[in-house]
Amino acid sequence: MTEPTKLIEQFYAAFARRDGDGMAACYADGVRFSDPVFPKLEGEHAGAMWRMLCGRAKDLTITASDVSWDGTTGHAKWVAHYTFAATGRKVENSIQATFSIKAGKIVEHTDVFDFWRWSRQALGPAGLLLGWSSFLQRKVQGQAAKSLDEYEQKKRGG
Repeated sequence: MTEPTKLIEQFYAAFARRDGDGMAACYADGVRFSDPVFPKLEGEHAGAMWRMLCGRAKDLTITASDVSWDGTTGHAKWVAHYTFAATGRKVENSIQATFSIKAGKIVEHTDVFDFWRWSRQALGPAGLLLGWSSFLQRKVQGQAAKSLDEYEQKKRGG
């Protein structure tokens, strides 16, 4: 197993324990993270997102598989099972992740998943009807950004 593969596995082991600090420790200071809900997070904001998500999770389970390193890029598949707090609906989200790693730290992390599939599960009828639209995705992104901002302000004592 390569060092980058071990780092990715360490990241998901921390996630499975709901250890946001452990996940953030795998990231370089200027890490760039992107997914359909948090499209552009950099640096400490990416670590804060994982801390927030892990801290709020009540029934989160994570299963990572197919972790690999091709010499330049890391890959993993992972599945999250949880209850979406805003609606109380159960979600099973399947994600494809890619990683760039330098000097033993993750410098770029991109998660890709089917937003429409996620929204149908998390939001119910509204997700079914509007989950394909950029309108709903932007709305979810705005709510997620607001939640992260509030979380970070609270952690700073503000």
